[in-house]
Amino acid sequence: MLNALLWVLALSVLVVTALPLTNSVTWWVRMWDFPRVHIAIVALVVLIGCLPFTVSFKLPMIVLMAAAMCYQSVQVFPYTPLAKTEVELVEVPASVRPVSMMSVNVLMENTRYADLARIIDREDPDILLLMETDQVWHDALGNVLDRYATVKMHIADDHYGLIFATRLDPVSVDLLWPDADDTPALKAVLRARDGTEFNFIGLHPRPPVPGNDTAVRDKQIKNAALMTSSSERPTICMGDFNDVAWSWTTKRFKRYGGFVEPRVGRGMYASFHADYPFMRLPIDQIFLTKDVNLASFDRLESFGSDHFPMAVTVYFDNDGSTDHES
Repeated sequence: MLNALLWVLALSVLVVTALPLTNSVTWWVRMWDFPRVHIAIVALVVLIGCLPFTVSFKLPMIVLMAAAMCYQSVQVFPYTPLAKTEVELVEVPASVRPVSMMSVNVLMENTRYADLARIIDREDPDILLLMETDQVWHDALGNVLDRYATVKMHIADDHYGLIFATRLDPVSVDLLWPDADDTPALKAVLRARDGTEFNFIGLHPRPPVPGNDTAVRDKQIKNAALMTSSSERPTICMGDFNDVAWSWTTKRFKRYGGFVEPRVGRGMYASFHADYPFMRLPIDQIFLTKDVNLASFDRLESFGSDHFPMAVTVYFDNDGSTDHES
């Protein structure tokens, strides 16, 4: 019985480790990008569990579980404090006014409107990106949104509403609907207080769940990177990617867009699921191009959503020029 149980677990680990290597867009394949830490733990349990017992093909089991555990660990290693950071935290010069940003998946069914309003009041971000916003959430945060000079929104009751608000001077603010997708993305060109123009991109594509493969999600993420790769402006990208930081889609996004990631070398800052610590994964992302200075980066407290809010503060090295290509 123990022999059969260990081999069932071992074969399961091998299958779910191998499936994402196919780069298939099928939801039940891509979902195994997410629980890499959990898979590594199961592999370790099987490896340790088989040591004191007589198990058929024991040596192959040990070798295969060690290999699976090492592979999964390598994937998540950059998101531990043991790894080298990609972007350093720097102190804001006294003469510079930084730009603060916050992205929040509010969870449409969540009713703790006042709790989120208090967090926004305290953080007072220059840029606010809200996701899963229906009409009820819009109305509940009306007093908060009234404080922002520019508000762009797509109000929807399908969990893909979006509100973007900023007090910075907008050059352009556009909601974009990628091909074959009904979930909006946002691209804004904003002017910081020092005159620097920069891009802000907000994303909330669909997750890999039954009925949704990841082709459209992956294309939306890729297109956001391509927008950045052709731009001479500094760029910040935030949002609920519904994709973990270590997936091949996100790695491609970083490579195409020339992005660096505050999480790398600091920890996972897992943002979902707020209610279940053992299930938490880093799917609410923050990416910067290398010409953006990172002053602070944090995961904020829970307010009833299944996501934690994410906040970042940056500043720019203004060269005196604001006339860049888009």
